[in-house]
Amino acid sequence: MDSWTLLDRSHLGNFRVFDVFRHLLKSPETGEAHDFYVIDAPDWVNVIPITSDRKVVCVRQYRAGTDTVTLEIPGGMMDPGDEDPVAAAVREMREETGYVAERYESLGDVAPNPAIQSNRCYTICAWDAYRDGPQALDGTEVIDIELVDLDAIPSLIVNGRITNSLVVAAFYLLDRSREPSAT
Repeated sequence: MDSWTLLDRSHLGNFRVFDVFRHLLKSPETGEAHDFYVIDAPDWVNVIPITSDRKVVCVRQYRAGTDTVTLEIPGGMMDPGDEDPVAAAVREMREETGYVAERYESLGDVAPNPAIQSNRCYTICAWDAYRDGPQALDGTEVIDIELVDLDAIPSLIVNGRITNSLVVAAFYLLDRSREPSAT
């Protein structure tokens, strides 16, 4: 399948954590032009901190988009100065939880919503995580920490207690990395 041809790109606005663009694209099939709207956001990182006794360091926080308090894993936007996703994972985990880890492993990345978003979300596993200090939250964050047995995660997903699709994808990547055929 051929890609569509970009005819024009217009910046519609900057909204602190993302920019919105209108793309005028030409169909390779019909030659007709159509408007598409793209959210251009920085890449994101999610980190699965696992303690030596197989507890996942989860975060509970309010999400304005769904107007709910959610159970998730630490994560956030990658900064322009981040050398790689692991550096961002180390920073985000420390800021949101006060935890650090003995070892970090990159599990892969996904496209959060390729229909309208340009960014990637990287998943990092933080093995043998431990509390090293207090949280360092910014003004928009109110985060409670909850330790959850690693073996309980699948049932929390199935029962709708973990609903963030990027968190579900992160645990899928973790499961795949632990399968013999994935190593």
